[in-house]
Amino acid sequence: MAEEMQGRPVRESMSEMSEFALPNDANMLGTLFGGKVMALVDLAGSLAAVRHARGPVVTASVDYMTFLHPIHIGQLVILRSQVNRVFRTSMEVGVKVFVENLRTREVKHTSSAYLTFVAIDKEGNPVPIPSAVPDTEEEQRRYDDAGERRRHRLEMKARTTAQG
Repeated sequence: MAEEMQGRPVRESMSEMSEFALPNDANMLGTLFGGKVMALVDLAGSLAAVRHARGPVVTASVDYMTFLHPIHIGQLVILRSQVNRVFRTSMEVGVKVFVENLRTREVKHTSSAYLTFVAIDKEGNPVPIPSAVPDTEEEQRRYDDAGERRRHRLEMKARTTAQG
């Protein structure tokens, strides 16, 4: 069991998925609904979280999202995710969304989000997960920044619960 709880390299959680922007997921302007992008972000984030936890996870929170560029019907949506840091039973996952124009091959960064996932057992109870071990300077920066974001999230949660 002790060996099982050793830290795992961040790179093992890295995931990429892609999907065409289709008409059923677009508004009357021919651009992808923000809610569709958010659902894809949740899916991509959970993929990295499950890869790291090696078991079921649930979404606990999503930080704010901005939409920098519209995603048009027919374009390719590319999502890259990785675990940034583990906090015993929860973990922060970063997701970046890109859009590729398949005719021109131009790729643009359209959104980023940080999500918190909690690893759970079969009864839905939180379970401890191995730490995420950063290997590169970029992974270390994300690891450090995740600690600051977590402090902010916990402060916001405390304020929200106090207002009741």
